[in-house]
Amino acid sequence: MKKLLNLSLLVILATTFSFTVPSTGGYQIGDKAEDFSLKNTDGKMVSLKNYSQAKGYIVVFTCNSCPYAQAYEQRIIELHKKLEPQGYPIVAINPNDPAIASADSYDKMQERAKNQNYPFAYLMDEKQEVFPKFGATRTPHVFVLDKDLIVKYIGGIDDNPDDSQGVTINYVENAIESIKAGKSPDPSLTKAIGCSIKKKKK
Repeated sequence: MKKLLNLSLLVILATTFSFTVPSTGGYQIGDKAEDFSLKNTDGKMVSLKNYSQAKGYIVVFTCNSCPYAQAYEQRIIELHKKLEPQGYPIVAINPNDPAIASADSYDKMQERAKNQNYPFAYLMDEKQEVFPKFGATRTPHVFVLDKDLIVKYIGGIDDNPDDSQGVTINYVENAIESIKAGKSPDPSLTKAIGCSIKKKKK
């Protein structure tokens, strides 16, 4: 109960202070994203081009430490299991600097991916070069791309970060259905609720 109350308080605070739309300077709807090459928790380098059979991509900036990322963790796993067979895999990227958030180190990523049996790639944006290009500001923050890497949807996974049983709108799933039907997702842009990305100190 205490954990739920704490998460509810975080949601209230996020509603007040942390709602974000994609930052200027990051990708906007209709932009073509650049591919990237980042290290997966299995030690291999992963790029979107590796998914030769993909019809699109769900790029999720997330991490180990954020309560919102933890709240969405199982939903992200289930989303991948549902949509990857349809050609839309999730590619998760940890954008945080482990010098600031030690729980988001590469070793800890490996531990969490193994313990939670992640069915998707969990990559580390070690140089913090990828998340600024996307314009990600929160964890989690989702970018849905079509097969040509055109950005079709940006924002949250669904409309209820506090309670998976209380979700009424599955934004990502709806976006994928629109893409499959040859339509533009509506909405194509929603607010991402989550923890701020921990940037390297300059």
